[in-house]
Amino acid sequence: MKTRFLASFFAAAVLTAAFFNLQAQTPSDWQNWFADGTLNGGQIISGQATYKVENGVLTGTTVDGSPNTFLAIGPFKDFELEFEVNVDNELNSGVQVRSHIAKEGDPAPAGSKGGKPLPAGRLYGPQCEIAIDGSAGNFYDEARRGTWWSLLTETEAVRTAEAKAAFKKGEWNHYRIVVKGEHYQSFVNGVKTADFSQPGDPEGHIGFQVHGIKKGTGPYSVRWRSVKFRETK
Repeated sequence: MKTRFLASFFAAAVLTAAFFNLQAQTPSDWQNWFADGTLNGGQIISGQATYKVENGVLTGTTVDGSPNTFLAIGPFKDFELEFEVNVDNELNSGVQVRSHIAKEGDPAPAGSKGGKPLPAGRLYGPQCEIAIDGSAGNFYDEARRGTWWSLLTETEAVRTAEAKAAFKKGEWNHYRIVVKGEHYQSFVNGVKTADFSQPGDPEGHIGFQVHGIKKGTGPYSVRWRSVKFRETK
């Protein structure tokens, strides 16, 4: 009897542990950003572009002569971010990850081009590109080094023709961005578009970018929907 009891107890313990482990892995820890019609607590910084949410779709629209503008949320460390995006052909955009907001009196960011301090409120750091020119999914060092991260590290796989062609002009495109430790990955429409390691930014903001435009042009818009986010351990 005692043996049966112990066996039953052990089986129940295993099932309970498996249940809670399954619970920890279910999509319940995903956050659906903008589904409630708000900007998810984000702050609009660096420029004057406008942002609004309608029916769960975040729309950023250019303002004549405005520099790059960002809706910044965070900061975060390790995470996964998924979304669908549709951008006007005349505009490019991006999503910042682990990026930093310059403060008054801050020195120039380490390694920055020109070595000059940034204006207070400027967002800088890694950006996953949204564009129709073949660079979609690649990472750019926004307002800092001013170069592609593929030129900063030897660990990134060479971008293939498939990666360059993954983004579909004029359509909704699905992105998945995974950042863990020093490892960065991106996938556009299921195609791996970046995979590299780079130190120096252990934590920072996610920023939805509306790119600056020249005076007398626009307005143009970029739209995000089905935005899902979760922090990982």
